[in-house]
Amino acid sequence: MKSMQKGFTLIELMIVVAIIAILAAIAIPQYQTYITKSQFTEATTVATGLEDDINLHWTQNGACPTLGTTDGFAGEDSYAGKYVASAKVEAADAAPAGWTKTCKITVTFKDHSISEPLNAKTVVFNGAESGSNFQWKCSSTDVAAKYKPETCR
Repeated sequence: MKSMQKGFTLIELMIVVAIIAILAAIAIPQYQTYITKSQFTEATTVATGLEDDINLHWTQNGACPTLGTTDGFAGEDSYAGKYVASAKVEAADAAPAGWTKTCKITVTFKDHSISEPLNAKTVVFNGAESGSNFQWKCSSTDVAAKYKPETCR
């Protein structure tokens, strides 16, 4: 009489463990890239929140506002978030090609509790007058292109 096999053989279990290990080796780096991209979006969110105020100030005064003064952003020296350490507004040192010298927002990421590729890195949002409004361009030489949205590359 034949005996019935119960459970899995050792080789079957080893194959399943190998498959799970291969999937994890592929998934973990992809997940880390996803986390870094999602943390980067906070810089864009913070800058976008400042852009409207800068546009309004530029329209009324023809100059960039300065954080912490009464010319636009009174009482605020810097803006921060969960991953962003600071966001500063100032006149741009140099404008992107084809633009006149204008305002810029410099966003600096925290140096702890954040994905390693963004650790203490900066992103600059340059704004230039276009008619009665500003156009904004994002740039960062500190952060690898694979972590930045298309608009910042």
